[in-house]
Amino acid sequence: MDIAEYNRKAWDSQVEAGNCWTIPVSSEVIAAAREGNWKVVLTPQKPVPNTWFPKMNGLKILGLASGGGQQAPIFAAAGAHVTVIDNSTRQLEQDQYVAQRDGLEIKSVLGDMRDLSCFRADTFDVVFNPCSVSFIPSVQTMFDEVFRVLRPGGLLMCGFVNPVRFIFDEDQLKIGVLAVRHKLPYSDQTHLSQAELEQLRADGEPFVFSHSLEDLIAGQLKSGFVLRDMFEDSSPPSEETLSRFLPTCLATLAQKPPTQ
Repeated sequence: MDIAEYNRKAWDSQVEAGNCWTIPVSSEVIAAAREGNWKVVLTPQKPVPNTWFPKMNGLKILGLASGGGQQAPIFAAAGAHVTVIDNSTRQLEQDQYVAQRDGLEIKSVLGDMRDLSCFRADTFDVVFNPCSVSFIPSVQTMFDEVFRVLRPGGLLMCGFVNPVRFIFDEDQLKIGVLAVRHKLPYSDQTHLSQAELEQLRADGEPFVFSHSLEDLIAGQLKSGFVLRDMFEDSSPPSEETLSRFLPTCLATLAQKPPTQ
């Protein structure tokens, strides 16, 4: 099964279904960003500290698997030169919808986050990757590619799902029951029954994968990054029972070392 192709179609369906990560920001948000009043998220709720960002004007930012009409238009309105690569045509269309509505310039590229060969080395100042690595089976190639396309001193900002979330039965979580079911690392392909897989496809849900903290944190270090900061976050407890007990997401700030 071609996971990238399947998840492309699934995320196109998620746009039609109104997934919260696919809803474009308002013109009011864009107007505020033009005045220097803006915030973006890598995880469900907590804004990324503005101290993580260099001065926005003229900054070259790559939104990595970050289509949806949310972060990229805010960056563009704040003065950055923005490129977005995303696996979903419809997600990229959400960015362009905001760009056309509000007079912004955003370059959109259809592609897999693990393959950045369309970009030259040392191109971007910032790579911004909100919680999306759960839709690819492995992360090391992605980190390696990001390291290549960042300029020396460039920054990688990533959001991740806490791996522990994947030990629980998803259907039980939806009704507020914490039922341990799965051994990690998790994959829809290997951990669900045939009937569950068929239902997942029928619902237009993307396939997901867990990654160990070693893969997520040490993986960045193996690529050559230096970890600068991190924070934890969760969905609202009203939306996810597990959030009452532990942070369900985390975000990291990593840097490609400056040239010596």
